[in-house]
Amino acid sequence: MSCGEPHETECAEVLDHLYEFLDHEMPDSDCTKFETHFGECNPCLEKYGLEQAVKKLVKRCCGSDDVPSDLRSKVMGRIELIRSGQAVPDHDVTADPSSG
Repeated sequence: MSCGEPHETECAEVLDHLYEFLDHEMPDSDCTKFETHFGECNPCLEKYGLEQAVKKLVKRCCGSDDVPSDLRSKVMGRIELIRSGQAVPDHDVTADPSSG
């Protein structure tokens, strides 16, 4: 997605790191770059608004649900694999082979 206009921060970079921005998981200097980009680029601003609305909806609907600790561990493990650039297996590598 791109508006076709040149920007200091490319649309692809903004969209690749949108959830880091939404979750406040990036340095302030990067946040400032993203905020500037959203002020210049309506397609990215719309995508940001949509993802922000989805995040709020999920929090409102599911925010109080208790998550089993083993599920949380599996999800966090997958996130770490993705962030480190490792391949993510298609199957649950933590499953007990004797249980299935």
